[in-house]
Amino acid sequence: MKVLVAVDLQKDFVTGSLGTEEARAIVSAAAEKIRTFDGLVLFTRDTHGEDYLSTQEGRRLPVPHCIRNTEGWQLVGELDSPPEEKIFDKPAFGSVKLGEFLRDLHLSTPLESVTLVGLCTDICVISNAMLLKAFLPETEIIVDASCCAGVTFESHKRALETMAQCQITVENMPA
Repeated sequence: MKVLVAVDLQKDFVTGSLGTEEARAIVSAAAEKIRTFDGLVLFTRDTHGEDYLSTQEGRRLPVPHCIRNTEGWQLVGELDSPPEEKIFDKPAFGSVKLGEFLRDLHLSTPLESVTLVGLCTDICVISNAMLLKAFLPETEIIVDASCCAGVTFESHKRALETMAQCQITVENMPA
């Protein structure tokens, strides 16, 4: 079985408080990959509470974003609305629950590969890719660089290079 994980394709990372041109540029490609993927598609959603600014992350990145049940927390409009059971809300960069879910699924239905797309390459995509590599060391973990964007192009590229060094397959590596 093949799995695709769409990481944090949320309004706040595309057009909201932390939105970037790079993020806006990959949304259509990511949405098309999600629509045409032949396998199980799952989503992560960065999820913070109203107390975000008092958290460690909020003190280091004092920009409220992805606050549960706000407009910016929602997935971008280009995506079809997935059922809630396919969405993993995560309070941190990586989703341990996603890793546990895929590890348990792998025990009953061996996973051929897990592909990641989404935002931000240099924070949440790399965090989830590394977690999944730890949970599924013999499953191919793939990141499609053409469907990901980082905080900057330079940090995007550095994160892709780091993942490649950690035996994660990077497709469409930028020059």
